Amino acid sequence: MPLIDRRSLLVGGLAVAAVWRPLGSARAASFKTDPFALGVASGAPRADSVVLWTRLILQDTSAATSADPFAPAPKQNLDPIDVEWMVAEDEAFSKPVQSGLFRAVPGFAHSVHVEVTGLLPGRWYFYRFRSGNAESPVGRTRTAPAGNADTLRLAFASCQQYEQGFYSAYADMAGRDLDLVVHLGDYIYERSYGAQLVRKHETGVPSMLYEFRDRYALYKSDPQLQAAHAAFPWLAVWDDHEVTNNYAADRAPDAPNRDEFLARRRAAYQAWFEHMPVHPSLAAGFDALRIYDHYRFGNLAGVTLLDTRQYRSPELQGSAGDDRPERTMLGPAQEQWLGNTLGASRAKWNLIAQQTLLAERDTKAGPATAYNLDGWDGYRAARTRLLGAVQTSAVQNPLIIGGDLHAFYAADVKRDFTEEKAQVIASEFVCGSVTSDAPSAASLATALAENPHLKFASDKHGYAIMRLSERSAEVDFIGITDRKQQNSPAAVFQSFAVADGLAGVNRL
Repeated sequence: MPLIDRRSLLVGGLAVAAVWRPLGSARAASFKTDPFALGVASGAPRADSVVLWTRLILQDTSAATSADPFAPAPKQNLDPIDVEWMVAEDEAFSKPVQSGLFRAVPGFAHSVHVEVTGLLPGRWYFYRFRSGNAESPVGRTRTAPAGNADTLRLAFASCQQYEQGFYSAYADMAGRDLDLVVHLGDYIYERSYGAQLVRKHETGVPSMLYEFRDRYALYKSDPQLQAAHAAFPWLAVWDDHEVTNNYAADRAPDAPNRDEFLARRRAAYQAWFEHMPVHPSLAAGFDALRIYDHYRFGNLAGVTLLDTRQYRSPELQGSAGDDRPERTMLGPAQEQWLGNTLGASRAKWNLIAQQTLLAERDTKAGPATAYNLDGWDGYRAARTRLLGAVQTSAVQNPLIIGGDLHAFYAADVKRDFTEEKAQVIASEFVCGSVTSDAPSAASLATALAENPHLKFASDKHGYAIMRLSERSAEVDFIGITDRKQQNSPAAVFQSFAVADGLAGVNRL
């Protein structure tokens, strides 16, 4: 892996001297404020391609100059703007590989999604953007390996409520030796809650497209989050807070009018696309946006991304589970696709990346039971079908990763969670939240006591790293000392190993 000066990943701005290939005259204004203030990112890595992302933040130059580049402009800029992009083998860009122009249009908030093809597998590349007199920070990305690969190092994270803490987890992540980041949802939060907030949304609950855009711009203005985006390619899926809490398909607790909610969801999906390093083809329509997908990392690993929000049945009321077969978490089409995808995989390790805890979790002490029905415990038949697809496919070494619960979990996944000696079908790891409020230590102790298949739980904040090799999968849970403090130290507080053949989760 090439060495990189992490500081250069955040250096950009106006009138930066650089050597670019001659590309002709790009139609762009002379910017008075940095249009690349949201940073750069890459994602969707394949063996021969990767997607590059940025978004131009524009101010109305006819209005009085504002010191805040994220302040809403009095008048929308309706002009397309050409953005130059360049990919090179080295950070100094002395070995350019490809370059070109992208027409950023106001209909997509002047976001840039460039799929760069024809790249070599398993290679690190550097990239940057330029428009007019402004140049972006430098980003680093990596294509997926093809064929044999010795290792894969990935981080996974979720739940980053902006007001409840600082993004020290991402500062730590940016300095790690990783190949990939998987974000499992709740990238933004639609509303304020909690106590001892360290910063403010400053606006209310978004429902219109411009409001969701402003919320993403606020989150992505954070330099520590930008550093993690600039350091590695990302795979991203959403959960509920990107739209509204606990929504299910076309229904939401705070939206009794279905048509109004679908208009809000459409705006939220478009804003998510505009701010994520995802494939440009997703811009085809936002009434329904397919984000479930599969990525191959040579013969070593397959990563399957699921969408557990857009197609699910409505949430049950109460706290008792339900086994009705018509209830679904993924929807029939995604379930069929998942079975086919797993059946075709020949990877040594197969990650199923979804939003929450798959394993059963009884939350009530004693002989009585209670369950979180917004999770898989409210969709038991759907969970049974998913685990049946895993078994039927005979896929090697299935690993489940998730987030959502604001707590770290490690678990053995079984078809029958009531039988202690039942076969382990998969190993599961759930990352704690980056910042969002954690559950009580008492509730986690109850979960461990009532559910023997749950091997570990913690209320720390942070993220997780998984290292895959031919022989084992190793997972580190990384905790932040104090989410309320800027640049809080981070350290591994618990490690696990899963051996080839899935004997279960082992604490190290």
